[in-house]
Amino acid sequence: MKKNNYINLAKKAAKNQIRELNKINKVFNNSFIKAVDLILNCRGKVVFAGIGKSGLIARKISATFSSVGIPSFFCDPAQALHGDMGQIERKDILIIFSYSGNTSELSNMLRYANRYRIKIIGAASKSDSLLLKASDIKLLLPKVKESDVIGMVPTSSTSLTMLLGDCLATTVMYKKKFSKEKFKIFHPGGNIGGSLLLAKDIMVTGKKLPVINYKKRIKEALTVINRKKLGIVVVLKNNFITGLISDGDLRREIKSISKITNLEKIMTKNPLIVNENMPASKALTIMNEKKITSLLVVSDKHYRLKKKAKLKGIIHIHFLLQHGIR
Repeated sequence: MKKNNYINLAKKAAKNQIRELNKINKVFNNSFIKAVDLILNCRGKVVFAGIGKSGLIARKISATFSSVGIPSFFCDPAQALHGDMGQIERKDILIIFSYSGNTSELSNMLRYANRYRIKIIGAASKSDSLLLKASDIKLLLPKVKESDVIGMVPTSSTSLTMLLGDCLATTVMYKKKFSKEKFKIFHPGGNIGGSLLLAKDIMVTGKKLPVINYKKRIKEALTVINRKKLGIVVVLKNNFITGLISDGDLRREIKSISKITNLEKIMTKNPLIVNENMPASKALTIMNEKKITSLLVVSDKHYRLKKKAKLKGIIHIHFLLQHGIR
């Protein structure tokens, strides 16, 4: 086989799966609505289960639920026979994926759940399957054509099951009014956490701010810059930002510094300010474009006013780099 045929074969498989995934719309019926309502009203945990490929999908969907603040874990039906069943309580919900619905390893878990009246949401492609017969809410998966050369290897069917799980999660997120702020709580690290950081999350505040009254002398401004170690001092007038002096400004005026009696003669008036809810990554972009190392942060209200803004914090480029923002 010529190697350039690899691309054609891959495109054919992808095209087949995309076509088969459109059948997911058949699942969005009254049973789907009941499943979402049951999850939303769950007072315990959402427990996922499955065997083989369906088990791998169940693990992934469980991780998705946990990542958005819905307590969830995966329970292996085979391991559950040896004591893990005790993890599942009456107030929990059991969501089981099995494309055939007749996997023998599920039988003991289903009996246990039925015995203790644990609600079951079953997802399978056969209406008369063991799983759907034992389920309180039955999600009937449409039968699909697998995309492999013999049409038997779980490909389209696993993609469809994964899509169903993701749709359950995203629908629940919408109803719970999930936000970036909430998502950030569950993802403090990694690339996702870094991309969600806002200016207010990493800015210096309070007593660490290098500020000075506009009536003070140059010598006092230099003292503040050295003490606060941010390379700048913010000049305030009636507690509002009126200017900014950097250590570079002072160095450029070093020869005539003794003659300067007014901070307003050396400061940059109306310095650049950013909104406290600006993404930290955008703040870094602004620093690179403006070739500066610090940004003054103000509240939403004062940012809209532009003038007469009160200083809320300062972002230094080092803080951004320390948080892994590039």
